[in-house]
Amino acid sequence: MSVVPPSALGEPCVLLKLGEVVLKGRNRELFERRLQANIKSALKDSGLRVDLRQRHGVIAILLPEGTSVDVADAVAARLTDVIGLVWIHRAWRVAKDPDAVTAAALELVAGRTEVIERRATFAVRSRRRDKRFPLRSNELDRLVGGEINDKYGLPVRLKNPELTVHIEVDRDEVFVFTDGMPGHGGLPVGISGRGLVLMSGGIDSPVAAYRMMRRGLDLDFLHFSGIPFTTSESIYKAYALVRALGKFHGKARLFVVPFGKAQQSLRSSGADRLQVVAQRRLMLKTAEEVAHRLRRNVLVTGDSLGQVSSQTLQNLTALDDAVAMPILRPLIGMDKTEIMAEARRIGTLAISELPDEDCCTLLAPRRAETRAKIADLRQIEKRLDAEELAVQLAASIQEYKLDDPR
Repeated sequence: MSVVPPSALGEPCVLLKLGEVVLKGRNRELFERRLQANIKSALKDSGLRVDLRQRHGVIAILLPEGTSVDVADAVAARLTDVIGLVWIHRAWRVAKDPDAVTAAALELVAGRTEVIERRATFAVRSRRRDKRFPLRSNELDRLVGGEINDKYGLPVRLKNPELTVHIEVDRDEVFVFTDGMPGHGGLPVGISGRGLVLMSGGIDSPVAAYRMMRRGLDLDFLHFSGIPFTTSESIYKAYALVRALGKFHGKARLFVVPFGKAQQSLRSSGADRLQVVAQRRLMLKTAEEVAHRLRRNVLVTGDSLGQVSSQTLQNLTALDDAVAMPILRPLIGMDKTEIMAEARRIGTLAISELPDEDCCTLLAPRRAETRAKIADLRQIEKRLDAEELAVQLAASIQEYKLDDPR
């Protein structure tokens, strides 16, 4: 084999691997179109005119001619946050010729000096989506693997190699790459409908929102502030949390309800130990009214069974009774350690741990009821005219627009 020229690697590109989307049947095209739209939205601010090419289980992002490696790397890094993708590979696009493929693979390995110095084990994995290519996958593996072994003296190990060179033969070109970055999987945001998240400033609700994004929900966010009895700190936190989630979701809207006076009215109505459950029922009634106005068809909360007194099975049943709209609780079976680990992974934990004045603790009783009776709660709401109050609260919301952080 002759010396590999500097141009052997061809053009940089990005290869995206789909997960759950490929399991869809006749509706698969709808899922793929939504995912493609989300990818384009994520790359909108890059200014690049990219070419998306859909293949079976793969989307190839072809970049404009002359795109630098640094720009290609930045594109790949940005796409790791697009929900619906399981792997993101910074690949190289080369001609459909065995010699060109071999030359590109050799140059890729040449750039891994630490691998060569350690004489690390390697393997070549080929996949032939275009069966017209003259070499079968195993033949291409042997050809390229033999050249790498001859040139760099690296030992072959097919099981758990330290370096894997991937070769994927497509319709018009061949993609060659080594490493990849894991994606978030799931379904494309927006494919499953529209929801409204009750967003506190705590740890749980942002994780619940993220989990529902992974199930394809397009989301708006509703925050209940203790104003006028608290400061605006919780609003700032909610804003920061929604913005942090925007890397997965795109542009979102945050609505804020001034809830302090309503909480005071509940206390005056004699809620006593039922105060926490009663105010959460009022939050849900308000959220349902807001959701109708925003044409959202489901509510999302960060409830986890048994985590706090208001989240016992009997209390959750009482909360469900407050509204007709479905309530999704994606964290219902998770414990706090698991929730915190996920919050840390998605980048919301540090924001959630900032101090603020939480409206949920405002005017809370010393001891909260863990087995609330629906009849007692309805009686409190009747004295308060909770349905009308929820309409008034929904009419008082303020919108905080967020730019698309992607």
